[in-house]
Amino acid sequence: MKELDCIEIDTNFNPDAAVIWLHGLGASGDDFVPAVQALSLPQTAGIRFIFPHAPEIPVTINGGMIMPAWYDILEMGLDRKVDHAQIQESAQAVSDIIDREMSRGISSNRIIIAGFSQGGAVGYEVVLSSPHTLGGLIAMSTYFATAGNITLNPANAKLPIHIFHGTDDPVVPVALSQKAKEQLESLGYTPGYTTYPMDHTVCLEEIEEAARLLQEWLEL
Repeated sequence: MKELDCIEIDTNFNPDAAVIWLHGLGASGDDFVPAVQALSLPQTAGIRFIFPHAPEIPVTINGGMIMPAWYDILEMGLDRKVDHAQIQESAQAVSDIIDREMSRGISSNRIIIAGFSQGGAVGYEVVLSSPHTLGGLIAMSTYFATAGNITLNPANAKLPIHIFHGTDDPVVPVALSQKAKEQLESLGYTPGYTTYPMDHTVCLEEIEEAARLLQEWLEL
């Protein structure tokens, strides 16, 4: 996969932390740009928010329509069938962004991945297989698609993870995030888990909790 196009927003000069935020199926990096202001982080915080755009590929469940997607979804359902190779390819493209930020002077443990839906599935693959000790994962309305074949890296054995999900989600049922939590626990992780009475979306309370996590994990 070629280098991903990204939107970048620095909250201060010379940022010392980065948040890479991955959007969902059919969306773009623009989707979560408004979250930067909504997070209401301390004015002294120097964070580079990076919003990559997924490539446009055919998506089987949408009749082969070409749209922004991190990977193909072949079948829906609780045991949905996805293209694992494409998830790994997208994860590598995000890992390249991590490497770039490290080359720009940001320590890996101050790089956090956030992902919504498909972006969250890629996020799991990125952080748990990364050779660099990262700052955390915020998994939003998503599932652990590669739980059965991921190659874990001990560098992130103690990675902080928090899962958010809507109890009325008709696209990614809340049972899939509950399953992800159990899968992570079986691998030795202790993820946080919060649900809200919402569908496949993001609510203000979720953004406020994400802001608290960023401040805790980055010691802002």
